[in-house]
Amino acid sequence: MVREDDRIMRIAEQFEVEGTVESAVPHGSGHINDTYLLVCRDDNEYKKYTIQRVNHEVFKKPWELMENVVRITEFLQKKIAEAGGDAERETLHVIRTKDGASYCRWEDGTYWRMYDFIDGATSYDEVKEPKDFYESAVAFGHFQKLLSDYPAGTLYETIPNFHNTIDRVKNFKKVLEEDAAHRAMKVQEEIRFVLDRESDCRVLCDMLSSGELPLRVTHNDTKLNNIMIDDETGKGICVIDLDTVMPGSALYDYGDSIRFGASTGAEDETDLSKISCDVELFSLYTKGFIEGCEGSLTEQEIRMLPMGAKVITLEQGIRFLTDYLEGDGYYKIHRPEHNLDRCRTQFKLVKDMEEKWDILQGIVEGYL
Repeated sequence: MVREDDRIMRIAEQFEVEGTVESAVPHGSGHINDTYLLVCRDDNEYKKYTIQRVNHEVFKKPWELMENVVRITEFLQKKIAEAGGDAERETLHVIRTKDGASYCRWEDGTYWRMYDFIDGATSYDEVKEPKDFYESAVAFGHFQKLLSDYPAGTLYETIPNFHNTIDRVKNFKKVLEEDAAHRAMKVQEEIRFVLDRESDCRVLCDMLSSGELPLRVTHNDTKLNNIMIDDETGKGICVIDLDTVMPGSALYDYGDSIRFGASTGAEDETDLSKISCDVELFSLYTKGFIEGCEGSLTEQEIRMLPMGAKVITLEQGIRFLTDYLEGDGYYKIHRPEHNLDRCRTQFKLVKDMEEKWDILQGIVEGYL
């Protein structure tokens, strides 16, 4: 039987690495793709790479995903170099296979890709202090700025309809009608919460369709651990995990960061009194994001930032509730009603945002 690290090293040899492959060890904490740190030796010099298996259960067309990644990273390298930045460290670099492809399809049907390893920087799984949240905001805002003139419509949708909230509601209603797990009677309050806010679920999609909001390149997974933080300066230097980069609205990225980072409790907290939107963290992230965007956001986008936070939080709650009604088939659960608990935290966060709406709106209007 082939040991896993031997297998990884064999796969790594399909890529254009410098020197000979010495070792491969598991790396990072991602939940979607398997990631390994690869060390190669060339005479007495060592070179590090990141090699990853692309989860083709989640990403059905890995070749389209990698086409997006190559286009975006090459565009970013050029932009960063033109601005006098460090293009080696400030964006990912795709390592090609020996036959020039951006990924390797291995003999067992799995898909693999490789990047240069970014030395002297670390990604963190949780916000230890407010400045980390601010740094992530600046980095994701800067990502928006760098890609503000990229033709977003030319990118593939790696997960179709990912933030199409209208589609999410339509699917929710279908699942509700079928009630396959016979749970609808237990969650009438949550169902009513969604139906009462159905018009909110249309806002961003309708504004994108009408052109009121510009179509932009969006990251769609704006968690702190997708930013590489420089070990010396503490500044965010590189946005990673570009698998969900797609066309969308800047409000998607902003909104998901607020949903996750400005909540005062865990995503599956059972004591809803612990869940609220921290106004100071909201303000801090807004400041960092707008600063990072360096004037590339429109006035309408800035004005709609709180709505971005509300809609994306509502959408995530709908997704948890839909999965609960279907019998918990999508999200991993660790206890009965886990998805229902998750849904309730999101809806409590939405309700708290609504109660603080004038405050949140006042914060963003300070930037108009």
